[in-house]
Amino acid sequence: MKKQLIEKYAKLIIEVGINPNKGQKLVISCPVECAEFGRLCLSAAYNAGCGEVIMSWSDDYCTRETYLKADGQVFESYPTWKKLFADDLAAKGAARLSIYATDPENLKDVDPKRINDFQRASGKALENFRMLQTKNAFPWCIASVPIDSWAEKVFPKSENAKEELWGAILKTVRIDEENDPVELWKEHIALLTKRKEKLNGYNFKYLKYKNSLGTDLTVELPEGHYWEAASEKAGTGQIFVPNLPTEELFTAPKYDGVNGIVYASKPLVLDGNVIENIRFVIKDGKIVEASADTACDVLKNAISVDEGASYLGEVALVPYDSPISNTGILFYNTLFDENAACHFAFGDSYPTVKDGDKMSAEELKAAGLNSSITHEDFMVGTPDLSIIGVTHQGEEIEIFKDGNFTF
Repeated sequence: MKKQLIEKYAKLIIEVGINPNKGQKLVISCPVECAEFGRLCLSAAYNAGCGEVIMSWSDDYCTRETYLKADGQVFESYPTWKKLFADDLAAKGAARLSIYATDPENLKDVDPKRINDFQRASGKALENFRMLQTKNAFPWCIASVPIDSWAEKVFPKSENAKEELWGAILKTVRIDEENDPVELWKEHIALLTKRKEKLNGYNFKYLKYKNSLGTDLTVELPEGHYWEAASEKAGTGQIFVPNLPTEELFTAPKYDGVNGIVYASKPLVLDGNVIENIRFVIKDGKIVEASADTACDVLKNAISVDEGASYLGEVALVPYDSPISNTGILFYNTLFDENAACHFAFGDSYPTVKDGDKMSAEELKAAGLNSSITHEDFMVGTPDLSIIGVTHQGEEIEIFKDGNFTF
């Protein structure tokens, strides 16, 4: 892949995804396999005015070996120094960039209890950090670049899988040789903002989902909810884009107001496993039945890490006719697959209600939002998905027809 395009991508992530203030600290979480790209992001960050860039490295091999061979007690606690590192920098408004690239099946055959134990321990330890992030106290962004194991999963028959995945990723983030990606992203954000404003104007009470997979779900929305899309404003003042790519408009459901059945339309990569053909039965917001054709034990563990994990925390709208969906590629990476289809998340909610960023955890719960140490997206969009919005006056508005927005 041409270095010029990759440098454009790193520059886009920093200047649009993070948009750092002068002198601001930035923490970059990066796999060791992506070190070259991580360095490009570091240089771009300094060029954009960051005062300090701190690299935090990870490695699939080390992660898997630890889960397979470490003493079981390792997963029952979280290192104090890591908690202090996260909390201190977040409290000071340091920006966070996660370069997310991992083998989709890196933790296959690992004891789910070990994963579950560590999720509970880390989730509890990082509760304050997570709260600051969901309330956008600082700018944050997630982006991806290829690694061999991931590319070979996406393109199993290709002799140049990594190169093909590079091409697909750059296409989804609107990078080519001719155009300025920053300008293209301004246009994209404007389109999503227009749709967001239309949805907010309706102030729906319910959303009703149906498709031929068998999804038949009614989703109540909290009083005072609002939709978000693409760019957001951080407590440190700058406008940033949390996900590159992004095609979604999202809000929080009323945690105890979801009823019916929902089928996932794409596999979910979760805890290093690929979970296929997920089916949830939901009553008064709670997932009361869960099944899947593969790794069902991993799925059931994920929705039981705490009480909130078995409730929905996000509802997101993505047109089926979108750039990522139109690639026809199953990325086995939630960052991309969630932006190819409408989706929900089980677990924690973003505070998308009026004055939610000023509310305590108890006030958010009282407003109808879910709380959990986890937040996992699963895709439900299909070519025949219908979504009807019901206003407080009982008027029904067609939002999605045949998988796409009607406006």
